[in-house]
This record gives sequence, C-alpha cells and structure tokens, in this order.
Amino acid sequence: MKPVILLVDDEEELRRSSSQALDLAGFEVRGFASAEPVLDIVGYGFNGIVITDIRMPGMDGMTLMGRIRDIDPDIPVLLVTGHADVQLAVKAMREGAYDFLEKPFNAQHLADIAARALDRRQLVMENRRLRAAAGKRDDVEARLPGRTPAMVDLRYRLRAIAATDADLLIIGDTGTGKEVAARALHDISSRAAKPFVAINCAALPATLIESELFGHEAGAFPGALRARFGKFEHARGGTILLDEIGSMPLDLQARLLRVIDERVITRLGSNEAVPLDVRFIATSKADLDSDVAAGQFRADLLYRLNMVTLRMPSLAARREDVPLLFLQLVNEAAARYRRDAVDVPQALIAEIARREWPGNVRELRNAADRFVLGLEPDGDWARSAAAATLADRVADFEKSIIAGALLAHRGSLKLVYESLSISRKTLYEKMQKYGLAKDNARNP
Repeated sequence: MKPVILLVDDEEELRRSSSQALDLAGFEVRGFASAEPVLDIVGYGFNGIVITDIRMPGMDGMTLMGRIRDIDPDIPVLLVTGHADVQLAVKAMREGAYDFLEKPFNAQHLADIAARALDRRQLVMENRRLRAAAGKRDDVEARLPGRTPAMVDLRYRLRAIAATDADLLIIGDTGTGKEVAARALHDISSRAAKPFVAINCAALPATLIESELFGHEAGAFPGALRARFGKFEHARGGTILLDEIGSMPLDLQARLLRVIDERVITRLGSNEAVPLDVRFIATSKADLDSDVAAGQFRADLLYRLNMVTLRMPSLAARREDVPLLFLQLVNEAAARYRRDAVDVPQALIAEIARREWPGNVRELRNAADRFVLGLEPDGDWARSAAAATLADRVADFEKSIIAGALLAHRGSLKLVYESLSISRKTLYEKMQKYGLAKDNARNP
C-alpha cells in the first residue's frame, strides 16, 4: 500500500493549496476539514503520517495528536501553527509531535518535512515486520481471514504483539474468534514450542478452582493423595489463556494479580514459591470497565492485563468479508468431513451476504457445516434465495457489499467509493436506492 498523508485543516483554501503542493511533490494526500474522521483511518498498521492545524473548531490539533499517540505513538504527527502558537507547538514536540510548521510556510519546506516523516514511518513499519516475521512464514491470514481494514489491522497488530512477551486482553463479541486469535499469537511467538493452556474461567468448579490453577501437595485437603501440578505450572514457558476473565471470582482475582505481578505461584499445602515463566492472554465479551465500576472486577487487575488490547470485529462490522469467509468455511468443512469439494450456488452466497449473523464466525461456521453435510441451512432464507429473481439477487448482493463497506469505513463516504472504485455520485445514488445512510453505518 502506498504511503499516505492525512492533511487536516478547517481552512479550505490552505488545505487545498497544501494538498496540491504535496500532490505535485509525488505524495498521496487525503484532505479533511475536521479531525474526527482521521481517527477512523489511523491504526497500528497505518502506513502514513498526519499533518494537522492546531487551531480548529471541535477537536483541535493537540487533542488529535494525543488521540493518535494513544492508538500508535510511532505515527508521525506534524503540527501547523500560527505565530502565536509557536510555544504551544514546541511544547507539543516535547510530548511527541514529529515537527511543526509556522504559517505561512514554503511548499518545498512542507514537502521536505513530510518526506522525512514518511521515511521514519516506513522504517518503523519495516522493523515491526522483521520482528514479527522472525524469518518465517505464518498462517495467521488463513486462521483470521478477511480483506476489510479491520481484519488487516488486526493481523498486523497480532504479528507485532507476538514478537513481544507482553500480556494482553482480547475483547470481542461471542463467536468472533477470540481464542483463535490467542492460539495464532502463541503459535507465531517464541513460546510456540511450549504449552498453550486454555482456562475457561466461567466453567471452573468453585470448590476446586485453586487446586486446578495452582496445584496442591499431598494431604493439602481431604482426598489429595498425591501432589499435583496446577494449570499455571503446567504452562511454564508457554501461554495461559484466561477465557472470559470477567467470570473469575473476586478473591481469585487477587491471587491472579499477585501471580501476574510476581510471576510465582504457591501450591496448596506448600510454602515454597515456584517460578512461573508464562505469558497471560485474557479474553472478554465486552469492555470490563463497567464491571470495575460495579465492583465485580478489580481495577488493578484490568490495568495489568490490558497493557495491550486487541479488539475482534464482529461480522456486522466487516460484512464485505462474509461471502469469502463462508466459502472458506465450506472448504474447511468438506475437508473435515472428508467430502468432495462442494459448489455453493450464487443465490445462496448472495443471501448469506445479506443475512445478519449475530453469532458471528461461529454461527457462520455452523451454517457452512450444515451445508456441506447436505442439511438445509435454514428453511426461510434458503427458500428466499431459491425464489429470488436474478435482478433481486444482484441487487441484494450489491446492497450487502455497499453496506459492508460503509461499516468497514465507519461511514466515510470518500473511503467507501474509493475502495469500491465507483464515483461519489454513483455511491450516493445507490445508497438512496437501497435506503442506506452513512450515519447508521457508524453503529452497526
């Protein structure tokens, strides 16, 4: 992907002249009149830089820089300032801004600074790729397929995080593939040859939780006839997945916090500390802040676990991926059940793309399994697919693709019509035809 410059300035004249100067210098530029849309584009895998005015209505340039640094502190941000704001810009550089330009500025000077900033970003991206790849290929894309920006960014972040030993929290709706992401991260990390131990925090028996996790010595409690390793100790050198961490009892959360902080455990019935070299990955269906506010989850444990956070997008947020994902799941099911390759009718693909999938990838996989086994996936929508005319099927498929693009790009119409290679006018006409609105796309 060619590097891009995101230029933010509420003054149309200056924005247009700066964009033209950068375009003539050979850069790809996208102009914005306000800061908010930029936050929908930048991400850990964003290949570019941001140039922003400081004084703007709504979100100002300083706030935008802070938000960008929260997303990825290695994205260069250049600040454009008036004479009265020079001291503010200098302060911003101490806080992480790449550089600043004082108005009025020379077009060549702007291009030179932008070129240096882009070179720096390219170096950061290349270093991340080298650290993540570690000289070997991986199958992350096969495990977490998808062409939407949300999935591309997810895979990029996952590979970069795998190259570290940082603990992390994976958040996503049921069925989005949180455990798949955790296993993929383990398998491409330096811990791949060691155990991956998944612990379902919601299914641990209350009376045996401590014994299951920490192990016990012989005689520690009635029935403990011999010493036993717990799951934590069994995972030494590897990765521990704490599935649905929000279901863990508060008293056990306190013990877990100590384990994470000190990296030692003590078996029941023993006073001897056992060193623990593991990586912790926790998953949750939703952000845990509300549980913290309700007193159901320890704030200090949340802060310790969410050093890095991965968010798994729902199928509603990446509708463009649904048809190809279903075809891949059909192929996997055919291999699993030792069936010959199965052709999927176009009418069924169109209906699958149109349908809602609240159970996400898990529900879609079940539908693929039933299809391969020759079971009717669902009477209503299967009959609907069979009865529809060709024009209806084409229209449904086109609507689903546009709706998916709107969701993927969070209502940014420019990104939508560029990604679909159609004109702005054509996009507007089709949105009106299918009753689609960009505002609805921001909250799928």
